Amino acid sequence: MNVKVSELMSESVVTTQPHKTVEHVRALLERNRLSAVPVVDSSEEPVGIVSATDLLPDLKPNSPISSIMTEKVYTVPRYDDVSTAARVMRNHKIHRVVVTHEQRVVGVLSSFDLLKLVEGHRFVAKNPPSKSTRRPRSR
Repeated sequence: MNVKVSELMSESVVTTQPHKTVEHVRALLERNRLSAVPVVDSSEEPVGIVSATDLLPDLKPNSPISSIMTEKVYTVPRYDDVSTAARVMRNHKIHRVVVTHEQRVVGVLSSFDLLKLVEGHRFVAKNPPSKSTRRPRSR
């Protein structure tokens, strides 16, 4: 199966910038029904990511997102196989990767997107091995 990241990713990616406030990003996530948003610089390159769990209620609403964002962003190219993205997610225990093209954010691929691959398939257990018809060797 050679499914490319671009076939499963969410293309209508919503991003934010490091100087935006916690309040702004909280509203952005709620309005768009998202669980995370990539943080990009002025050239649309990823510099961080903020998830809903990062936005704890005790944060000051006017704090800049740059103070709480996760700076280590895992990215995969849009033309890569989804197996690469799945391996990155599993190895780093994350639920989403940012999809890039020429270093610019073009999408997000989540673990839920990967479930689409198995959702429509029916997996049937293989038949058990048959008993051997070979005679035991005599010594």
